[in-house]
Amino acid sequence: MVRLETPRLILRRWREEDVGPMTAVNGDPEVMRWIRDGGVLDERQTRARIRAWEDEWESRDFGLFAVEVRSTGEVAGFTGLSVPEYLPEVLPAVEVGWRLGRPHWGRGLATEAAAAAVRFGFEECGLERIVSIAQVGNDASQRVMAKLGMRPVLDTVHPALGRPVRVFALSSDQYVGAG
Repeated sequence: MVRLETPRLILRRWREEDVGPMTAVNGDPEVMRWIRDGGVLDERQTRARIRAWEDEWESRDFGLFAVEVRSTGEVAGFTGLSVPEYLPEVLPAVEVGWRLGRPHWGRGLATEAAAAAVRFGFEECGLERIVSIAQVGNDASQRVMAKLGMRPVLDTVHPALGRPVRVFALSSDQYVGAG
């Protein structure tokens, strides 16, 4: 079972007791503002998402981690790797993503968590390229992408939502060169 540790975080697989804290994250309109259509998710929807994230782990040997704060044991949200099937024009691709609750914003935790996921993708999964996708206007996520060493490679429109998105990418050669 994959478990990653950073100075402040533990990235691990999902547990039943994570449903409540993740429902709180997904139920916050400010957190969800830049996610899909901006709608919040209830407990049933969150439970279904966690199940899908765990299924991805089983089928691909990577997925989205629960992000736990080491000092408190609190689940702050998620980070990890997934296939961005919602944006066919970038496929084949693996995307690094993250979502943290508002109490965890502004402290560099998203960057710390996502950097561990990127390292896992390149060093453990042998990926050649990792992308990250943000809606245009989501400047906070785009700053995280830049801190990860990613660069914008494509501006396009989310086919189902009609919202403009920006795709960032980092190759394994660029990652090795940056390390």
